Amino acid sequence: MSAQHGRQPCSARPLKDGNEVWGTDTGSTTSSSNSTLEGASTPPRLANKDNFGHEQTPLLSTTRRPKPEKGALSFTYQVRSWLMYQPPAIPYVHKTLPSNGATLALSAFIGLNIFYAFYRVPLTIPMLFIFADRTALLFVANLPILYLLAAKNQPIKLLTGYSYESLNIVHRRLGELLCLLALLHSVGMTGVWYTVLRPVGFTLARFLLTKIIVLGLGAFIAYELLYFTSLGSFRQRWYELFLVLHVVLQTAALALVWFHHSGSRPYVGVALGVFLLDRLIFRLGMKTKTMRASLSITEDGETALVSANWQLLGKRTLWQKLFGLHVGYGWKATEHVFLTVPSLSRKHVVQAHPFTIASAAPPSSDSHAWLSLLIRAHDGFSRDLLTHAHRHGSTTIRLDGPYGSQHAMGTLQDCGLAIVIAGGSGIAVAFPIVWSLLNQLPDPEGQADANQTRKKVCLIWVVHQKEHTRWIGGERLDQLRQKGLHIIIPDPTSEAGRPDVGALVEELIEESSDGRDEKIRAGVVCSGPDGMNRAVRNVCAEMVKRGRNIDVGIEKFGW
Repeated sequence: MSAQHGRQPCSARPLKDGNEVWGTDTGSTTSSSNSTLEGASTPPRLANKDNFGHEQTPLLSTTRRPKPEKGALSFTYQVRSWLMYQPPAIPYVHKTLPSNGATLALSAFIGLNIFYAFYRVPLTIPMLFIFADRTALLFVANLPILYLLAAKNQPIKLLTGYSYESLNIVHRRLGELLCLLALLHSVGMTGVWYTVLRPVGFTLARFLLTKIIVLGLGAFIAYELLYFTSLGSFRQRWYELFLVLHVVLQTAALALVWFHHSGSRPYVGVALGVFLLDRLIFRLGMKTKTMRASLSITEDGETALVSANWQLLGKRTLWQKLFGLHVGYGWKATEHVFLTVPSLSRKHVVQAHPFTIASAAPPSSDSHAWLSLLIRAHDGFSRDLLTHAHRHGSTTIRLDGPYGSQHAMGTLQDCGLAIVIAGGSGIAVAFPIVWSLLNQLPDPEGQADANQTRKKVCLIWVVHQKEHTRWIGGERLDQLRQKGLHIIIPDPTSEAGRPDVGALVEELIEESSDGRDEKIRAGVVCSGPDGMNRAVRNVCAEMVKRGRNIDVGIEKFGW
């Protein structure tokens, strides 16, 4: 049920199993603030209202599932549900698949390339050279698109609203397609040698040592190495090596393709221009700011907090308005920066690592900014930073950004019910979102019309250890609670296992529509591990299939 104006805030309520529900007391028995998480094991539920012993609480739940739609409207919900659904990972290789909608769009793009590769090219031996040449043409034609999708500052965002990280899946699939095209081109040209050149005495050694073939083989090897070092398993294990190899190999590959064939040079030139313009002009010249930051370690001992504050810059040139501002001018909720800490070591001088800004975005009326980055220590840079934080209380940092899109905020702003789910350090995404949402709403204690419906904002935060809840200060959570935020923190997963987050989301949506004839529009944004993201997405897809009006946004970990 939507929250109402004129409510009095209540304190956080610890439950008998250690879970917590934070909310605002409406005095209504059907309010979700009176719902609890019961049971110390997976999954926690919201349904038991008897814990509070309210005499007006009905014995049977008044939550009603929507009646199935009929006709064209039902078909629309079925299609939306299917597009929203995310299939399980591919067995054995454990490759995570996107939603059906994303897969459909990617398949259409790849299918277009397949069509061009085989259009009016009979699969016969005499046409083998034509096929090999066609795959090479497709390869170089897609090169500028590949680099445009990878650029942090790109015109595609101006056209679609999607930032580079949202389009990263297209960049990866296109990169894989180019590696396949390079393989087909190499196999095809080898077939040409075997069927045409070998019979006339052109030996394999002579063929392989020809200048154009040597350069082509070098480019082929470089791009195949790019593919294998870009696999998720490699990135997760050797992320810093991946960053270095990605730059070195793609630079070498571009040079080799340039000299391999003169027909490739216009495409290689455009791709190189996109890369240099993004890296040198925009990122280093316009979007980078150097500042002093304080370092601290959270209570769990495995998380570093990087904090900085400064006076916001006010004067903006036309060039900056068109092509972006650096972080000195502020940022928006869900945006991220690339962090460089030169004092860690020589190798870290040229490394930049992406982190979501965990602090609330400064409103346009403020003249000062406070920025915080929450960094969990794993290996490499994050571990070196944690070690450095043990020895030093401050350091000089370089921030490149901010980057990101506002689709998560757009998903929630126009909804009657906004649910934000954070898994662990995903709170770095969730906290700025709920802060921004609640500061756009009227004061729940203000003198507004008592019948006016307010947006209901819920935060579900799943943590591994109880100490992780202190990543966000208690005072900030209290401020959000007083503004009307409902906070649900299940028992730590280290003690109670993984909660059924999908069930929590489903019950929140069902309870918010309790007693209403109209269907509440719900927006759900999840930032957590792949398993949590998929569970939330698919629960929402199932509810859409039953007739609920739900929008879902996923803020995915990883790059």
